[in-house]
Amino acid sequence: MFTPRSKRGLLVAAGTVLVLAGSAACGSSGSGSSSTGAAPAGGGAAHKKVALITGVKSDPFYITMTCAAQQEAKAKGMDLTANGSAQWDVSVQRPLIDSVAAAHPDGLLISPVDKDALTPSLQQIQSAGTRIGLVDTSVSDSSLGITRISSDNEKGGAVAAQALAQQMGDKGSVIVISVKPGITTTDARIKGFTEEMAKHPGITVLPTLYDNDLPATAASQIQSTLAAHPDLGGVFAGNTNTGQGIATGLQQAGKQGAVKVAAFDAEPDEVAALKAGTVQVLVAQDPAGIGVQGVDQLAAAFEGKPVEKEIGTTMVAITKDNMADPNVSKYFYKAGC
Repeated sequence: MFTPRSKRGLLVAAGTVLVLAGSAACGSSGSGSSSTGAAPAGGGAAHKKVALITGVKSDPFYITMTCAAQQEAKAKGMDLTANGSAQWDVSVQRPLIDSVAAAHPDGLLISPVDKDALTPSLQQIQSAGTRIGLVDTSVSDSSLGITRISSDNEKGGAVAAQALAQQMGDKGSVIVISVKPGITTTDARIKGFTEEMAKHPGITVLPTLYDNDLPATAASQIQSTLAAHPDLGGVFAGNTNTGQGIATGLQQAGKQGAVKVAAFDAEPDEVAALKAGTVQVLVAQDPAGIGVQGVDQLAAAFEGKPVEKEIGTTMVAITKDNMADPNVSKYFYKAGC
């Protein structure tokens, strides 16, 4: 389904598939790009106990990741239990981490909701012998985790900017609305987006707004921005809930299609918005690939095999023109296993 270690060029064209293979994250596919896990664990991967903690358990991105991880773990004879935060908040995820610390599993796959706040707790788990894989989001401390698996979010942000600038005719104002500062994935998307938009002098980039992952807030923010900036021609949604809120806000303001939208992810509501014309571009990640790779890398560590320290997974740009293509629609996220 995807080739995380391959290197591919960057293709940006309206109505075509864009694949980002995360080459910067993976390094070369030959020797020198991988690091070993800890010492071999007797008995291999079979029957090893692994916990998975996702960012928001009700989010189709994380549901898709969980389903794939569970299937891969079952195939390898591993015992995987999954849980996730009810909302994107350190205080909500911390008790889940504490529960894992008390259980002492062989492995932990986690999408930390903050790049620094949870590090001490995760370091304690790692020091106790649990192998940790960081999936989707990451942390600042490079000593934490035997593997880090994520999309190349900075490139994804740049792709969104290129596609959106084309949709806008390279003129007008554009705004980014995202979750909150301090999240590695969305911070990288904003960086890639704003740096690329700087190459389009006809477009004015407005200050970034944060909605705390609340669609209703995003809907209100886009409406306020429309009132203050009548020349608003585009908006970049940093994540799924934000994209949903922006779509709602534009519909309520009667600006559906007039203000072009590029959004991350391909969850059911976003796909519906793409069909309806409220959103023009979706940059879909491969959460299933992230889940599979997370399990595979822990299994390699359990078996004393080389572990890839960093893996970048495939991303695909989806438009109304290509969304019916089976090679594209397979990246739509699931609402359940």
